[in-house]
Order: sequence, then structure tokens, then C-alpha cells
Amino acid sequence: MELRTKRLLLREFTPEDWRAVYAYQNDLRYLEFYEWEHRAEQDAKAFVQRFIAQQQEIPRTKFQFAIALPADNKVIGNVGLRKRGVKTYDADMGYEIDPKVWGNGYATEAAEALLQFGFTTLQLHRIWAEALAANENSIRVLEKLGMRQEGRLREKEFFKGRFWDTVIYGILAEEWRWKKAQE
Repeated sequence: MELRTKRLLLREFTPEDWRAVYAYQNDLRYLEFYEWEHRAEQDAKAFVQRFIAQQQEIPRTKFQFAIALPADNKVIGNVGLRKRGVKTYDADMGYEIDPKVWGNGYATEAAEALLQFGFTTLQLHRIWAEALAANENSIRVLEKLGMRQEGRLREKEFFKGRFWDTVIYGILAEEWRWKKAQE
């Protein structure tokens, strides 16, 4: 399965993708908002292998796509939708982008493609995302997508010697359709 946008290819992960994931997950800018200080090769391999295993699930409830630039098929991040179960009408969304290509709108473009996939192909009613409140870039992406802040969980996460607030953003299918009609 693959999705295409104006500039991106969202495709299934392959075993070789671990190298690109390993490279960007060890960038200090990436690591700022994650619990780990560095990633080992086996961490990146396990990360990619989990998504490959999810591709085989029947019925499938988790859709994690490698984000690649079509010219060279190089992985620059990933984006995913995860349903809690087969008969649920909501899913959570997550994404990450290689810091070397931040600022190009790739996260927004990939996440928008996933909203379309979720609301049209999967017939979801609601898509939501959780982000660290301190991660202003991620919050900006969610707001560009038309998602609204639905809540704040105070000091929910603890890593790197401190507590972190998280925020929940969500969008309903009817809100997404209205936004698309306005564009």
C-alpha cells in the first residue's frame, strides 16, 4: 500500500529502511522530545520490524508509512494511524521527520494525506494526536491540519529528569470535510 502527495511517497516500510531511521533518530534535534539519549542499531531495526509486522495483520488496524522523497525513495520520516480495534471509528495519528529536512512542510503534507486516508478509506469519525506541550513545531503541524486542542494532561510524561505536559488534538470527519471544501 502506498499514498502519494504532491512531493512525497508514503509507502510500507522495508527491512532496509532501518538505516535511515537510525540516522535521523540519533540527531540531537530529534532526541530533544524523546525519552532516550541515543538509539542503537537494534532499536532502529526493531522499530522498523514492528511496522513491517503490522502490515501482515488481518484485519489491519495500524498503518505506519515510511515518508520518502520520490526521486530517490530515501526515508525522511514516518507517519501513522492506529485504531484501537477493528470496529472503532477513531484512530490516533503520529509522525516524525528527519531534522535535516524540517521546515519544508513535509510533516504537514504527510499528515494531511493520512487524514484523507483515515476519513475516506478507513471511514473514521475522529482522528486525534498527542504531543508534548513543549514541542511547538509538532503543535503547529496539528493546528495547520485543522485539529483543535481537546485537552492538556499536566506532567503526564517523565524523562530526561523532568515532567512534561502533553496536549491532545483532534479533528472530526465533518470538520475535515468542511476544511477541504474551503481550500
